[in-house]
Amino acid sequence: MIQDIGKGRYHNEYRKISPEPDSRVLGCRGRELLVRRKEGELSFLRYQEVQELFPEAGPEAFRYLFAIDGTSYFWLPGLSEAGPETEKAAGVCWEPLERLRADVPRVEAFAGVTGHQLADWYMSRRFCPRCGHPAVHDEAERMMRCPACGQMEYPKLSPAVIVAVTHRDRILLTKYAGGNYRRYALVAGFAEIGETIEETVAREVMEETGLRVKNLRYYKSQPWSFTGTLLFGFFAELDGDDAIHLDHMELSEAKWCSREEVPEDDGVSLTREMMRVFREGTFL
Repeated sequence: MIQDIGKGRYHNEYRKISPEPDSRVLGCRGRELLVRRKEGELSFLRYQEVQELFPEAGPEAFRYLFAIDGTSYFWLPGLSEAGPETEKAAGVCWEPLERLRADVPRVEAFAGVTGHQLADWYMSRRFCPRCGHPAVHDEAERMMRCPACGQMEYPKLSPAVIVAVTHRDRILLTKYAGGNYRRYALVAGFAEIGETIEETVAREVMEETGLRVKNLRYYKSQPWSFTGTLLFGFFAELDGDDAIHLDHMELSEAKWCSREEVPEDDGVSLTREMMRVFREGTFL
């Protein structure tokens, strides 16, 4: 999956440090990242290069994000203004965030989508959501603080479920209504206020397909930075009638499929991995 970066060690604790010459610097513009490609491989600008392109940006303008092994990653808000001249001079270009789903090396793809998630949070917390006063970064932890009213804002995650509903040797596959993703997926949805993750599973399956489930089995979780989500994967057995009553606002299609009909794993998402382990019968 996209967070599987081999032997690389991800350090997400906040550190108050300045970039070094070889530190990586991310540029974010909406749902785009400023990237470089060489022989099909993804990379990001180094701090030394950014200094040459933007000499007016002092070290204090760079926001520390995280480190992977000995490499630190930063975000520079001003890179969102990089235009054709900068792109040509540095050999970089703006690309859609979604392209990183299947990118290599995997370490850089993971760093890109995770860094974008953090940068997006910083952009949305420039002002206090309670009183509107400009917020400042805390000195000791990753937190935006309001000096006027004391409001504290931490990075937010949205918990959601991925549910593989099974019935003997069949699995329920779905397609989303709307959006750009057209491949088969599993039932999915966000947790609501006041409910457990297990209750979310039952509610989402019922709302989207009209089916009841039992015997929930937790599989694993996945951080999904494309949507700021923490996914919880469950397998669940059909409880009762297998007739599907589709919610057309959420899904365009839902059907029971045999193991042989399940698509191949793309190696990126929890959804596709769960589909694969059902096909192979390796999670019993």
